[in-house]
Amino acid sequence: MSGDDFAGRVAIVTGGTSGIGATTVRRLSRAGARVLATGRDAERGAALAAECDRVEFLTADLTEDGAPARVVAAAQEAFGGLDVLVNNAALDHTGELISVPMAEAHEVFEVNFFASLAMLQLAAAAMRANGGGAIVNVTSRLASIAVEEMGIYAASKGALLALTRSAALELAPHGVRVNAVAPGMTRTPLYEAWIADQPDPEAVRREVAASVPQGRIAEPEDVAAAIVYLASDDAAHITGASLPVDGGYTVA
Repeated sequence: MSGDDFAGRVAIVTGGTSGIGATTVRRLSRAGARVLATGRDAERGAALAAECDRVEFLTADLTEDGAPARVVAAAQEAFGGLDVLVNNAALDHTGELISVPMAEAHEVFEVNFFASLAMLQLAAAAMRANGGGAIVNVTSRLASIAVEEMGIYAASKGALLALTRSAALELAPHGVRVNAVAPGMTRTPLYEAWIADQPDPEAVRREVAASVPQGRIAEPEDVAAAIVYLASDDAAHITGASLPVDGGYTVA
């Protein structure tokens, strides 16, 4: 989207300093939104805010007590309201399921589920008081399919998908839509770092691409486009949906 599709609207994007989050911030900014981006990297966040129109950045670790409330309050104070929440902040995790330390499992759920739950609760309350809004939770293909040694991450994203559906039902009478976007493999800095760490990076690139029916992995722009669509008026009658952005991977 571009132009003024989101003119006058206020959005929060968590995990907004790189990859899918940063691309979503840029796309919302181009569409006219006023955006509060959050993340842990103050330097990258400041650079993103300087690059985009109507974007402010707030350094925040959403697992800290009071951080989600501080983020929502900052958006309201800076821009006068809240219309869109993109729950994108996440922590990756791999490990053999039976040997994953409980401390690691708790950390993954604190970031991927409980921080998103807190943001959803606070944002939905603000939106309900102002006549409605849209929440988009970024889940994963792994909320629907199994991959070895990704069980804890998958469980956290599966919980977020279940929350999306329940929240959509409960908040529909209040004008708040809640949907999910489920990316497959996406060419983010995290993906590129993983590829670079392989013994034969180019062979792994070809293997990953070949596993996707469309023959390529997603670009951040592919995922951001789906997020912004679900947050827009074009999706006004869509709530409780999970939109896969995986080139057909989960239906192959």
